[in-house]
Amino acid sequence: MKSKGNGAVLVSLVTYNDEMFLESCLENLSRQTVETYVRIFDNASQDMSCEIAQNFDVQVHESEENRGYSFGHNYNLTRRKFETALLLNADVFLESNYLEKLLEALSEVDRAGMAGGKLYRMNQQGHPVLERGCQVLDSTGIYFTPSQRHLDRGSGERESGLYNRRQSVFGITGAAVLCRKEMLDDLCFDGEYLDEDFFAYREDADLAWRAQLRGWRAIYEPGALAFHHRHVLPSRRHQNSSVINHHSLKNRYLMRMKNMDWRVRKKCFPHMWIRDAGILVYVLLWEWSSLSAFCEVWRLRAKFRAKRRQIQSRRNSASDEIARWFSFTPEAEDS
Repeated sequence: MKSKGNGAVLVSLVTYNDEMFLESCLENLSRQTVETYVRIFDNASQDMSCEIAQNFDVQVHESEENRGYSFGHNYNLTRRKFETALLLNADVFLESNYLEKLLEALSEVDRAGMAGGKLYRMNQQGHPVLERGCQVLDSTGIYFTPSQRHLDRGSGERESGLYNRRQSVFGITGAAVLCRKEMLDDLCFDGEYLDEDFFAYREDADLAWRAQLRGWRAIYEPGALAFHHRHVLPSRRHQNSSVINHHSLKNRYLMRMKNMDWRVRKKCFPHMWIRDAGILVYVLLWEWSSLSAFCEVWRLRAKFRAKRRQIQSRRNSASDEIARWFSFTPEAEDS
């Protein structure tokens, strides 16, 4: 591998049985208009993911066990000096100027810590999903509702030009988010950029929430285009594996324990508690495999109280500034 300077964008991928999309993902990365350095942490894949990766100019670490999405990215991020890093899913295909557009956005917006582009939905064959001849959106940033759901803005909508302005949003989907090293270092806790107790799922929303508390901005740049095959959707919960549902439920409460203050709690009343009650009833009646998630939250309560003390003691955003983002309709500001 040829030597690449620290100015190259570090691209971090965490793979787990991703042979279906990995080759095309890496081919698209190789065509970026800016210099990149790609690191892959493979979580003990049982398919051809590692063999595919070896055919490209990338660094691959093959783990003997599944250490989780958060651990894999932290591993990649702590083993290479960089100024900006793209956290990327293998099932995302980037247009060639994706990183160039996001780097411009980060440089032009004050206090911008992360940026993401317009993601369109694609199918298992890697083709855009169309509805009545129009492309279907996957994400234009993430937002939180008062019921404590975090959702992708524009998800499932037909392209209509509604999201064609650069805007500040609450956060960026972890499928393809470009982060400043300065922001990641600012948010780092006990050597972790992404919270490894999350293992997987909701770690992008947690990162966004912590960034908001520290006054960092998340920028949505519509000129940066990509395509994403989304496996996990709220409407498909009954089709997900028990592992996915366990971590998704567990992390709903762990994220709240760390980041929520009194003003957000008030803004979310009574919607959050109504949804909590509904979740409990659903798990007791139909999803017994997720009962262990409540046990794990209880086991981690002291550890997360300590994380909360550290996060809340360092915040520099007022409670009202954070609470305004929690809305049933996506909040955004032109940048």
